[in-house]
Amino acid sequence: MARANVLLVDDEAPFVEALTRRLSKRELDITPAHDGAQALEKLGQSRLFEVVILDVKMPGMDGIETLRQIKTDHPLVEVIMLTGHATVESAIEGMKLGAFDYLMKPCDIDELVAKVEQAAARKHVQEEKITLARIKEIAARRD
Repeated sequence: MARANVLLVDDEAPFVEALTRRLSKRELDITPAHDGAQALEKLGQSRLFEVVILDVKMPGMDGIETLRQIKTDHPLVEVIMLTGHATVESAIEGMKLGAFDYLMKPCDIDELVAKVEQAAARKHVQEEKITLARIKEIAARRD
C-alpha cells in the first residue's frame, strides 16, 4: 500500500511533534496542524489528504466542530478522533458526524497506524465507486 497522507491536528505542540516522528517512521506522510482553522486551511490547499487524526479537545474550534466542517467540505476524507478527555457523548457525536473511529490518548501506535491504513483504504474504495459511477453515467449518455 502507498504511504497514506495524514493531517494530524492537535493543539499540544510536543504531542504533535512526537506523534509526527513516530508515524513517519511507520511509512505515513504526516502534515501537522495545531488547531481546527489551520486544519481546514490545509485541507483546502491540498486534495492529497486521505485521513485526518483529530484531537477532540482544542481551544477555539474544537474537534467536533472541526469534524463537522471537514465532513461538509471534504466528505470523503476519513477522520480518526483522538482524545485524552473521552466522554461517551463526544464519541457518539463524532461517530454520528461521520468519524471513521475514535481512540483514547495515549493510544497504541500500532493500533493508530492500523486505523489510518483502514481509513485510507476506505477512502480509496469510495473514490473508486464514484469514479465508476461517473464512467457509467458518461457511457450511458453516449448510448
